[in-house]
Amino acid sequence: MKTIIVAIDYSPAALNAAQYATNMALGINANLFLLHVFQTPIIYSKVPLALSDESIIHVAANEEHIKDEADKNLMKLKDELIMKTGGKINVDAEMRFGVFFGELKNVCKKIQPYAVIMGSQGTTSAERFVFGGHAIFAMTHLKWPLITVPLNAKYSFIKKVALACDFDGAIDITPFDEIELLVKDLDAELNVVNTGVNESVDEKVSAEVDLIKEKLASLNPAYHFITSEDTDEAIMDFAETNNIDLLIVLPKKHDFFEKLMHRSHTKQFVLHSHIPVMALHQ
Repeated sequence: MKTIIVAIDYSPAALNAAQYATNMALGINANLFLLHVFQTPIIYSKVPLALSDESIIHVAANEEHIKDEADKNLMKLKDELIMKTGGKINVDAEMRFGVFFGELKNVCKKIQPYAVIMGSQGTTSAERFVFGGHAIFAMTHLKWPLITVPLNAKYSFIKKVALACDFDGAIDITPFDEIELLVKDLDAELNVVNTGVNESVDEKVSAEVDLIKEKLASLNPAYHFITSEDTDEAIMDFAETNNIDLLIVLPKKHDFFEKLMHRSHTKQFVLHSHIPVMALHQ
């Protein structure tokens, strides 16, 4: 049975991602696993701090209260999603303690999820920094399929999927089996967007394109070639213009995410995309 993991922190972005994941789970007949990682704040100071026994007890009590509230909220969300689906899918939930990415990876190793889904944006600048940082790091380092969902994105039916693929060297890093499974599960149309060298002027690329077309032949995809000095923005423009429902990217081939964290003039994939973005690794 397929399982979708949803990373929850109770922000509007995360709660929206949970709704998106629930509808997707219903659509592809998957289980749902809600994960909340409780991270204890650690304060570093060059000046030794002397805490009284009373202060230590107060801090511990406050932390315990936050843990209890987080656990209650997680169970409440679980019950709400079970009620929403009419019990048609199995919904599990777990709260873990530690570093977000480390715990997410541990759960993925245990469950081997079909996909991980998390919110990509917050409503304030501070939330965008934190959530965007988590999303970008996870997309570049998590080997399981990861979908980041914009704050206002709603799941109905994914009918058009786009794969942003630089044909030069892509044959070795493209997870063709996962792409085929996803597109068939969604009963979607696949568009392959070439963001690299034009095959008509490069024999090596032309040969690789033939191999890629052979690998994806069962999906009968449409192929597109785009050229732009700003590849990231060109891909987003293509996705929006062509009403793409899900954009697939290959982080090992493109340094999109780390680069985008330091750019303010582009339509950033994760932080400002209106379209859910999926990262796949070979």
